[in-house]
Amino acid sequence: MSVRRLASISAQLEEASSSGDSVEDEIELATVRHRPEALELLEAQSKFTKKELQILYRGFKNECPTGVVNEETFKVIYSQFFPQGDSTTYAHFLFNAFDTDHNGCVSFEDFVMGLSILLRGTVQEKLNWAFNLYDINKDGCITKEEMLDIMKAIYDMMGKCTYPVLRDDAPKQHVETFFQKMDKNKDGVVTIDEFIESCQKDENIMRSMQLFENVI
Repeated sequence: MSVRRLASISAQLEEASSSGDSVEDEIELATVRHRPEALELLEAQSKFTKKELQILYRGFKNECPTGVVNEETFKVIYSQFFPQGDSTTYAHFLFNAFDTDHNGCVSFEDFVMGLSILLRGTVQEKLNWAFNLYDINKDGCITKEEMLDIMKAIYDMMGKCTYPVLRDDAPKQHVETFFQKMDKNKDGVVTIDEFIESCQKDENIMRSMQLFENVI
């Protein structure tokens, strides 16, 4: 989910929520196979209002008429935002981050909860979400190999249209810089505590994280 896309969604929500346009009191769910949880529950769990959830669901249903999206469909949708490169691998990692119950599909509830953090979460919540994205095998720590896989996927997705042109060894150099600062006890892995502490305390790391934020 790119910053441009997140900003667009956020702007649409703000505009729709502040406008006087009428919004249906209930979401039309009868036409889809997958029924999202009760609005009241989603409203309580997320940082969105009932009206915003209705708006989000209409957009989600337009892209995913069945009410869920599998990985291949997710990749097709995501590729539209980065046509200059190959977003397949990064979309795979992103899909796994949204698919919190790891059942092979992203439901409206999965989408809402992820979007709630990315749009309106605290710094801590966003960093927790980012850590989960980079922790590819979900074992509670990030290795150099995992971060390098993410970095290569990001550079592949950005394509050759960046300026200045990125060197081929840029992903590896980026990872080495991250690990030198993040791996406090030098054990070869970055725990969530090391990750969050490093990001919050080091302005240079936060600036480096902009590369990631631009494609989340």
